[in-house]
Order: sequence, then C-alpha cells, then structure tokens
Amino acid sequence: MYYIGSMAIKLPSEADDWIGTWHEQLNDNEDFERAASGWGVEFNGAFLFEIQPDNAYDGEPLYFFVDLIDGKCTRARQIDTPTSENFGFRYYGPATHWKHLIRGDVNAAEGRRKEKFELDGDIQKVLQYSEAIQVMTENARYIDTKFEY
Repeated sequence: MYYIGSMAIKLPSEADDWIGTWHEQLNDNEDFERAASGWGVEFNGAFLFEIQPDNAYDGEPLYFFVDLIDGKCTRARQIDTPTSENFGFRYYGPATHWKHLIRGDVNAAEGRRKEKFELDGDIQKVLQYSEAIQVMTENARYIDTKFEY
C-alpha cells in the first residue's frame, strides 16, 4: 500500500489538509473517474461526510463537503456546519467507525449494512454508482492518516 504525502496528516487537527489531499487523490484516480462517470449529472452528487463524536473522540463533529460531478471532485473542503453547503447525500457515523473505514478495515457498503454508518440521499443512485462510491471511500486509506483519538 502506498500513501499520499510525505508525513502523516493528523485528524482532526489537520482536517483541512486531509480533505485537500483526498480531493487531489480522487482527481488523480482513473478508476474513480471511470466509475463515477455520470455521477452528479442532472442531480446533486455532492456528499457531506460527517464524523460524529463518540467514546474515543469527544471533540466537535467534523464535516467534509465533497462535490462530485461526472467523475471529478470539483470541490472538497471542511465546513463548520452541515448547512454551509447544499449536498445531495450525507454519510455519517461515529469517529471510531470512521477510523476503521479510513484504515480499510470496513468498506462503505459494509459499514452501512452493519449499521456503523447512516446514509441519507437517493439510495437508487448510490446503488447505481456503487463502484464509484467504493473506489472513492477506498481512496481514503491511501492518505497517511494519524488519528489523534
């Protein structure tokens, strides 16, 4: 496995750097571009990813806005509140589960089936583009991430 960047990015203190790295990495991934072709065309394909506090992480929730259109990540940034941006999908769960997702111990679909995460949005679109969602979330494991919780 390879990692993007020369040093580990700390979550949550370096969340802006983390989401910026993920943004770049998604746009450099030909598998994502192919699988997500058509995503966000004629529908809002933006995601809100929400890391919620739990027993391991007692800080503020982290919100990542990721705008996806036709195989490209057009914007990705940390936001202060879930109402800061207009999104079509929300994927959320406790920080401990996010750690497992980012490390690759669980994938996005499995996490939802096992009720570790919740998903709001058009489930039919998610199923239609399941490979794109899978590739997108798998890409997170290639960022050298140091969890501060």
